[in-house]
Amino acid sequence: MPHPTLARLEDALGASVSTDPHVLDASREDRSGWRSATPPLAVVHAASVAEVQQVMRIANETGTPVVPRGAGTGLAGGAIASPGAIVLDLSRMNRILEISEADELAVVEPGVLNGDLNDALAPLGLWFAPDPASRAISSIGGNIATNAGGLLCAKYGVTREAVLGLAVVLADGRILRTGHRTVKGVTGYDLTALMTGSEGTLGVIVEATVRLRPIARGEVVTVAAAFPNVEAAAAASAAVTAARIRPAVLELIDAAGLARVAAYLGPDGIAGTPIEHLEPGETFLLAQSDADGAGAEADAITEIFAAAGGVVSRSADAAAGERLLDIRRAMHPALAASGQVLIEDVAVPRSRLPEMFRAIDEIGRRYGIEIPTIAHAGDGNLHPNFVFTGDEVPAHVWAAADDMFRTAVALGGTLTGEHGVGILKRRWLADELGDDSYDLQRGIKALFDPAGILNPGVMFEASSR
Repeated sequence: MPHPTLARLEDALGASVSTDPHVLDASREDRSGWRSATPPLAVVHAASVAEVQQVMRIANETGTPVVPRGAGTGLAGGAIASPGAIVLDLSRMNRILEISEADELAVVEPGVLNGDLNDALAPLGLWFAPDPASRAISSIGGNIATNAGGLLCAKYGVTREAVLGLAVVLADGRILRTGHRTVKGVTGYDLTALMTGSEGTLGVIVEATVRLRPIARGEVVTVAAAFPNVEAAAAASAAVTAARIRPAVLELIDAAGLARVAAYLGPDGIAGTPIEHLEPGETFLLAQSDADGAGAEADAITEIFAAAGGVVSRSADAAAGERLLDIRRAMHPALAASGQVLIEDVAVPRSRLPEMFRAIDEIGRRYGIEIPTIAHAGDGNLHPNFVFTGDEVPAHVWAAADDMFRTAVALGGTLTGEHGVGILKRRWLADELGDDSYDLQRGIKALFDPAGILNPGVMFEASSR
């Protein structure tokens, strides 16, 4: 006898409902390395707002959990199947509904990929600034749900700064519209900001009105340097910030990460770059300036890098700049080539970067593991990586991660800068927020989702206080 909820879904949505074992299995994981213990009840491939509303009405009436899911590129286990749940796949809702050149905004469905939107905007001289490293494969709905960051955040802000308004289907199937099409708007509570970063726990994002920017005019200049150790590179990064310089990109790779990148790219890949003759312990710092005055800004950055002990290389043209950026882009492929990777995400005040790098090194020695780390140094966001073998993250890796999270918070930082809490970091959330904030946030969750059907277990333990 078919499951009654499944029968209702199939009756209402027909072929949009899948129980194919391969489809169910694929929804059990994202790119975090976390895999759910069981497959979901079904995966619904919604293609319209009306279909999302139908799913939520059925789920609300039957008390069935719903897990909203986009491209599946998340790194915190925030959109994977939970027991008995409906996985609501929004990837087919991938239309660009409107581009307004006059108002510099676009209205998009949640399944639109970042890269696809920018491909459509480029001929108009506009772009969508949020720039996660996964922009070619990650969806805008998922970026909003996690308040994703990226390489350009220090200058252009995280996803929140680019979201003007949202359409959200609530737990009972009602549709809520938040925000404005105007640049300014301060009526009532800012529910757009509340939904941004809510990880599918308050509602299902089905439409977004996003802010666009004019494409920067002028040259793009890239400056990179090899430093004798990570503290020197972190100090150089802090000196750039202290000099009131805001490059579009400011990225740091520590010695452990850089050695793997150099091996992965090979001699031809690093020839003519600052790491061509890599010495043990050397680290890499890269900055990119854009818009008017990029040349003068790059001059100042070059001087700061050199004064801090860096061996500096400056791009002579766009192709040379891309070669320097390729070193940064190779970090995660280099790690993935040597095992399973747990990509972590903490942030500290930019002035505390040297201390955080020193702490990561000490934690690695304490647990007998290497922790290759890359940082969006311009905004203090670090990605320590744990490389391991097997299907499960070893216990000593989680213990090292626990020490790292607590250290970041003790330095005035946070346990996640851009990946979100998801399942992986929920056990540390209360420690960072404090009791009052934690309880208030659980109260907000209960107000939006009184039956607790939206992404249960994400952010908050399902059985937590």
